[in-house]
Amino acid sequence: MTRNPLDPAAVDELRGRFGGGIVTPGDGDYEDVRSVFNAMLTARPQVIARCGTPQDVADALAFAREQALPVAVRSGGHSVAGSCLVDGGLVIDVRPMNDVAVDPQQGTARVGGGACWADLDRATQPHGLATTGGRVSTTGIAGLTLGGGSGWLERKFGLSCDNLLSADLVTADGREVTANEHEHPDLFWALHGGGGNFGVATSLTFRLHPLPEFSIALLLWPGERGREVLGTYRDLAAHGPDELGGGVLYLTGPPEEFVPQHLHGTLCCAVLATYVGGVGELRDLIAPLLALEPPGQVVTDIPYADLQSMLDDPPGYRNYWSDEHLEEVPDEVLDRFAARARDMVVPSPSQQAFFPWGGAVSRGRDWPGFDRSAVWAVHPLGLWEDPADDERAVRWARNVCADVRPWASGDVYLNFIGDEGPNRVVAGYGEENYRTLARIKAEFDPDNVFNRWHNVLPYREGEQLADAR
Repeated sequence: MTRNPLDPAAVDELRGRFGGGIVTPGDGDYEDVRSVFNAMLTARPQVIARCGTPQDVADALAFAREQALPVAVRSGGHSVAGSCLVDGGLVIDVRPMNDVAVDPQQGTARVGGGACWADLDRATQPHGLATTGGRVSTTGIAGLTLGGGSGWLERKFGLSCDNLLSADLVTADGREVTANEHEHPDLFWALHGGGGNFGVATSLTFRLHPLPEFSIALLLWPGERGREVLGTYRDLAAHGPDELGGGVLYLTGPPEEFVPQHLHGTLCCAVLATYVGGVGELRDLIAPLLALEPPGQVVTDIPYADLQSMLDDPPGYRNYWSDEHLEEVPDEVLDRFAARARDMVVPSPSQQAFFPWGGAVSRGRDWPGFDRSAVWAVHPLGLWEDPADDERAVRWARNVCADVRPWASGDVYLNFIGDEGPNRVVAGYGEENYRTLARIKAEFDPDNVFNRWHNVLPYREGEQLADAR
């Protein structure tokens, strides 16, 4: 949709009263500030408001109302669905609000709405504390948490949202609201998976957990050994303790010292086993995998924050992700999963991942995110450079999910997918939860200003509930 350009005088007036920075297409830093993780997202906002305080957020929202501009909110920029950009509109960029305050006595941390996981992990590590973050360090904390928050520590400590104690938001009308178990408890419930549908998160407070020891095993085989590895991993993970996390991934063999040179740039099957404990115990637990004699292997104690940053992918790749959840994994699922890996774009940073849920994830509270009875997740994560590979890469990701769909639970973790239509949004919440979220949406965002993140449509009593499908 083409929008009329803004009156420069109106933008200058905003700059004059705005505490943070205002960036527009004519500014030299516009492209850097606009750039996001997924290079397929090319939306060009008219204004990017770099907010340093909640008042900045309120002022930016007021300007958007005055100018009838659509709004997007950016905390990190990893959203594969493109929720952090809006063409011709205004982006509320809270990345300058990235402060972290750790209280080791209380076992809590308060973070700004623009902090990424590296900020929190590095601040908690000196205290021997951690909470579940994403699987890389560059992901925004707010976006990941409000959408659920899957990560390497989830089987032991639950999802990121399970550890959320409080959140401060600025609502669409500029109000500052705190949501926790005692203040606005319905909104607090909605923030555990309901995403950015209800306001702009300016700070979040988390429960931290002791993490005195942490270890990993990164094991690598040639791709043709993948089916054997998958079967061994399935049986191991199904009976492993909560402390054992990780997953199986098909990927391109990286040019690292521990990888034999003949596997560099080729299709490989890898296991990343993470363990809340020491390396000796981890070796005992993964003995069946080590017996498969991986030609590439690293088994070591490691600071958790170092693991988080070890897997960071640089921005600028084209991305397409998807997700299916399984309640059981018969041999046919593994056969199909292994066969489909041959269609990956190689070499590239793409990954075809198979993760165990279970543990503390399955024992989490009844938040509005995905159905936690599923114990496995199949997650094709497509990243590639050449636009000529778009059709092939997207088809591969969709086929990975189609292959296992006969065994799928029907729900989805929305942080793992792009725009797959409104039916998938409802599937991500469940129909009953979606209806409850729609009522909460009507209270805090009746005009649906925040509509970019797997949108929940507002519903008021007495009206017909909008059919998201």
